[in-house]
Amino acid sequence: MTTNQDEGYIKFHYEWIPARLPEIKLEELIYWRQKLYQAKLIGSYPNGIGFGNISQRYQDNQFIISASATGNKDVLDASHFSLVDEFNLDKNWLSCIGNLPASSESLSHAAIYSASPQTKAIIHIHNLQLWKKYLNRLPTSDVSAPYGTPEMAYSLQSLILKEKSDPGLIVMGGHEEGILIYASDLKQAGKKALSLI
Repeated sequence: MTTNQDEGYIKFHYEWIPARLPEIKLEELIYWRQKLYQAKLIGSYPNGIGFGNISQRYQDNQFIISASATGNKDVLDASHFSLVDEFNLDKNWLSCIGNLPASSESLSHAAIYSASPQTKAIIHIHNLQLWKKYLNRLPTSDVSAPYGTPEMAYSLQSLILKEKSDPGLIVMGGHEEGILIYASDLKQAGKKALSLI
């Protein structure tokens, strides 16, 4: 695995309300995050910077996502998730509620949820071998669009909207190691992610 010096930093503007999440069932999110952590598709680099995240649509375009700086946690609980209740891709902004701010990749998740109403779950994994294997062989975002930026968000939306037979997988061209898997539920997304290794 490479260690991008830029990895793990939040690049968007946000309003964070530090509070407990509303009563939301998180068991399935925690289960699949644990499976992906054990498979080393979500985790942290030797320097402690975390990578990868998981989310589930909540209401409309709101979603629950693993919070920032949780990749290095062995096991997550409700305090490690954030509810993104509003976002604006043009302004590179979001609003979130939780004990911790939302993941640095939250706007990428927001872009997919807003472009694909049938998507109910998104997983962002890191694996250099898979990334190299699928780069430009499967739908690949613009290589000049870095993670966590509006450019990445718009590149993802463009790919989703133009794909006739949507594979539910996007290689993040401008984010070495990054692959996004999305599906109509967490089980489908989780199985698809694990089937890649």
